[in-house]
Amino acid sequence: MVANEPWRMSVDGEEFAVSRPDCEPGTYHVTWLTGPDPQYGFGFTSHLPAPVGTEQLEEAIREFLSQVDPDTGHIE
Repeated sequence: MVANEPWRMSVDGEEFAVSRPDCEPGTYHVTWLTGPDPQYGFGFTSHLPAPVGTEQLEEAIREFLSQVDPDTGHIE
């Protein structure tokens, strides 16, 4: 994973673009590509801040998806 170069992740049948700004270690921007709004997503920073592994990214994405209202496709 290279900073500022987004990469794709598939989690539970959904597609996401993930990027890491190089000026913010441990910070991630996640965009839900297959959601109702292609610009919708979330950001987070690890606690240390330090890079996280694929398992932690998948966990953060699943947490995001668990909060999404299925009727609106957004967190209410």
